[in-house]
Amino acid sequence: MFNATRTALVAAAATASLAVLMTAGCGGPTSAPGGEAGQAGAAGDEARTPDQAGDAAPAAGPGELTELTTGLEAPWGLAFLPDGSALLTERLTARVLRVPADGGPPQEVGVVPDVETSSEGGLLGLVVSPDFATDRTVFAYASGSPTNRVVALEIGPDFDSLDVSRVLLDGIETADRHHGGRLRIGPDGHLWIGTGDAFLPENAADDRSLNGKILRVALDGSIPEDNPSGTAVYSSGHRNVQGITFGPDGTAYASELGHRTWDEVNVLRPGADYGWPQTEGVAGDTGEPPLFTIHPDDASPSGIAYADGALWMGALGGQRLWQLPVDGPEATGDPIEHYTGEHGRIRTVEVAPDGALWLVTSNTDGATWGGTEARPGDDRILRLELGPTD
Repeated sequence: MFNATRTALVAAAATASLAVLMTAGCGGPTSAPGGEAGQAGAAGDEARTPDQAGDAAPAAGPGELTELTTGLEAPWGLAFLPDGSALLTERLTARVLRVPADGGPPQEVGVVPDVETSSEGGLLGLVVSPDFATDRTVFAYASGSPTNRVVALEIGPDFDSLDVSRVLLDGIETADRHHGGRLRIGPDGHLWIGTGDAFLPENAADDRSLNGKILRVALDGSIPEDNPSGTAVYSSGHRNVQGITFGPDGTAYASELGHRTWDEVNVLRPGADYGWPQTEGVAGDTGEPPLFTIHPDDASPSGIAYADGALWMGALGGQRLWQLPVDGPEATGDPIEHYTGEHGRIRTVEVAPDGALWLVTSNTDGATWGGTEARPGDDRILRLELGPTD
C-alpha cells in the first residue's frame, strides 16, 4: 500500500509545506550536499535562519547541568514513574534499575530473562503504563532469537523484582545491528515502537515486514482499528528509528539514523513511506520529506524529546545534544548544538515531571562507530534545567 501511495504523499507534503528541510554540519564518511552547520533547505531553497521564526515565543535554552547518578553499564531506555523516580534499562546486562527522583545510586529491580545481546541488541526501550499505580506494568523492547519482541513486565511492590507477564508483539526480525528499540505511549493511549531494518534495507519497503517501520499497537497488543494497514505497521521506509516523541498538539516525531549522508527527523503520518532504501534524507526523491536532516558525523541520533518549543535529540557519533525548534509539523529555526564532545555519546533524552531534561550517556557499550572511551564515572545520567534565551 505504501508504494502505491508514495507519489500522492510526497506531492501532498510538498504543496502543504508541512515539512521544512533543515540541515546541519558537514563532512562524513561520504561527503554530501549541504554547507555550514545550521543551513537549511533542499536544493534551490534559501537557508532558513532562526530570525525567520516570526512572532514565536523565545525558545528555551540549556541552564544548569547536574549529575544525578553514575557507574551505569550501557544504559539505554528511561521512563518516569508516578513518584518522580525513573526506571532505566541496561542494554548488555538486561537489568532494570530504579533511579531516585533527586539522583543517587540506583536500585536493581531485576533482570529481564531471555535477552540476547549483539553489537546493538539487548534490553532497549522502556515505557511505563499510564495505570502503573494499579497495574505495576512497564513495557520493554527486548532482543532475542529468532526475533525481537515487546514485553509487559510486572514490577514488584518494593521495586525488587520483575516478571514477564505477557508478550505484546513478536516477529520483529533480529540482526547484529539496526534493532530500533524506542518505545513511547502516545496521546492516543497506544504504544508506538521504532524498529530498524535488521541490516537488510529491503525490509523497510516490505509491507510484510515489521522492520524499518513505526509500529503502533494497543496496550493489550491488539491492532488499533485506525492503523492504516490493518496490521501493526503505522509507517514504513525507515532505516533505524531510535527516537519517538510527541508535541503538545499531538504531532508525532521520530529520529532516524541514516547511512553515510543524512540522519533524519520526521513528522510521522499514517501510512506514509519515508523513502529508505531508495532515499536517504534529501538524497533521493522518494518518500515523505524529512523535517530536519543532519550529517551522521554530527548526529547518529538516538533518543528525542519535546520541551519548550523544541525537540531535544541525543547524538551518539556526534557526541552532543541537538535543539531543533519546531511548532507542530513545521521547523521554526535552525538546529542548535550543545555540549559537543563534553559528555560523549548521548543515548536517551527524557522530560522529567519537573520539566527538566534527563540525559543518558552511552560510553560503555563498546561502540566502534562514533565511539568514545569511557570517562571516569561513566555511564551517567545528567539533569538539565531549561530556561528562556534572549
